Amino acid sequence: MAQQDTDQQVGDEFIDDTVDTEERERAHRERGTARPITVVGNPVLHRECKDVTEFDDSLAALVDDMFASQRAAEGVGLAANQIGVDLKVFVYDCMDDEGVRHVGVVCNPVLEEVPAERRLLDDSNEGCLSVPTAYAPLARPDYAVVRGQDAQGKPIAVQGTGYFARCLQHETDHLYGRLYIDRLSKRDRKDVLRQMAEGTPRYETVPND
Repeated sequence: MAQQDTDQQVGDEFIDDTVDTEERERAHRERGTARPITVVGNPVLHRECKDVTEFDDSLAALVDDMFASQRAAEGVGLAANQIGVDLKVFVYDCMDDEGVRHVGVVCNPVLEEVPAERRLLDDSNEGCLSVPTAYAPLARPDYAVVRGQDAQGKPIAVQGTGYFARCLQHETDHLYGRLYIDRLSKRDRKDVLRQMAEGTPRYETVPND
């Protein structure tokens, strides 16, 4: 997801992704290599990705590259298919609305249905590294829970509110072949694509054939 212009458990359920954020993100990034970002129209963005089944050195290297790519593109979240890899994994380095930094990785994410009593919609602007230079308001629940696995295959759950909740929903969508513009009206989608056509990305992208 684009910015707007240790597996420690919390209680019995949610990981604490707010510990040692600077050190963890830097370690991943320094081991990794930034890759160019795929953009809307690239087939890998428009189909459901494959499940992660092997939690090995190859996956660890991919996660490192994803953190490096995310930082190079100045993003707050990145799904594997955004660097052309057909696997259900995303990374994030995102502030919540209280200014708390969250850093982590989720493999095979599943977004939980938000209970009716917590279903408050936030219609803030949303952007995407795969739709560079473009933004549009999009209503999403301001609370999200994603369940999946960490890079070692251990079951995890991540929760977020506000902007971080938006990030979790946005990145999970990517891995099922949905971009945020797919949730917009035809008129708003056309406007976003116009913004993209008129803009110049700040980072390297993969041209569509």
